[in-house]
Amino acid sequence: MHTAPPASPAPPALAALPAAVDGGAWQSGHVQGMAIDRRKGFMYFSYTNLLVKTDLRGKPVGSVTGFTGHLGDLDLHEEDGRIYGSLEYKAAKSFYIAILDGDRITRMGMDAQSTDVLSTVYLDEVVRDFTADMNGDGVFDGNTGNTADHRYGCSGIDGVAFGPEFGKKRGKRKLTVAYGVYANTGRTDNDHQVLLQYDVERWKRYERPLSEAAPHTSGPARVDGKFFAYTGNTTYGVQNLEYDGHSGNWLMAAYKGTKPGFPNYTVFAVDGARKPVVGDIRGRQRPERGLLVPLLRAGLHDAPTGTYGWAAPGQYGQYGLVSLDDGRYYVARSGTVQDGGVTRQTARAELHTWTGATPSPFAPVVAAG
Repeated sequence: MHTAPPASPAPPALAALPAAVDGGAWQSGHVQGMAIDRRKGFMYFSYTNLLVKTDLRGKPVGSVTGFTGHLGDLDLHEEDGRIYGSLEYKAAKSFYIAILDGDRITRMGMDAQSTDVLSTVYLDEVVRDFTADMNGDGVFDGNTGNTADHRYGCSGIDGVAFGPEFGKKRGKRKLTVAYGVYANTGRTDNDHQVLLQYDVERWKRYERPLSEAAPHTSGPARVDGKFFAYTGNTTYGVQNLEYDGHSGNWLMAAYKGTKPGFPNYTVFAVDGARKPVVGDIRGRQRPERGLLVPLLRAGLHDAPTGTYGWAAPGQYGQYGLVSLDDGRYYVARSGTVQDGGVTRQTARAELHTWTGATPSPFAPVVAAG
């Protein structure tokens, strides 16, 4: 067993954040991700087909509705102040980064398509991997993991986070997008997390309004980097991705995998201090080389597979994870409540510190007083 050193105490100026922020209860999908705008004092919760904006006391101040696709993980781009999230339309073979202008989210029930709060950028690289005909039968098998199709087992996208290039602690922050990966125990080419990096500085030229009736294809023709982290197959890949400016590492929270022979951890960390290296992408039917990013040598270690991670029980980042870049994180707690016979989804952002201990690397922060 390996453990990371405890985080340093939070600087006094950052200690005033609440121990928890309530995301409310909504007739929606379950919570998928969160983002915080500390400067303006707002939290954003993605509920699959709904985005909710609250103040830091948990009071709802606005929402965006009208998504029939899957709105996933969120992150704040500090340079332009907007919220970036993953948005999937698998039936339409369309995958986007949704870009939300928080300043324009001023009331409840704003429509994603008819208001000016949202723009989208198409990710061609993801579409090509999702639709890849890997068995050469000329048939796209659709949204199913029970197939040899979908390159690397790609089911779309989920985790998103801003951070520097892998192997660097400083420099321009790029958007990193993590693939969803189907759970499939019968193939060997789906044991990596696939991470794309994009420089979004000039993305304005690609941004288009969301149109579910006529999906657009405006987006970058290529990625700035495509990376592979060997973790073993997980169920739908990286649910939440987060760069931690305090440690310089990248956290990946996933639903537990089912493949025999792997430890099936639920939290992984990419070592941000080690540069990617060109190597063999394991499990491919035809030899392929790519840029490999190493896991942090901390937590539990499975010697046969060489993987490191945490087998955290319960919810530890799979539904939402926000680094405060000082050793603290907001971790989402997902739940349901019954309201007049209607099931409503709930979310609560709870403050934790990173300890690196096993099985869970997070410890809750107890509210003072």
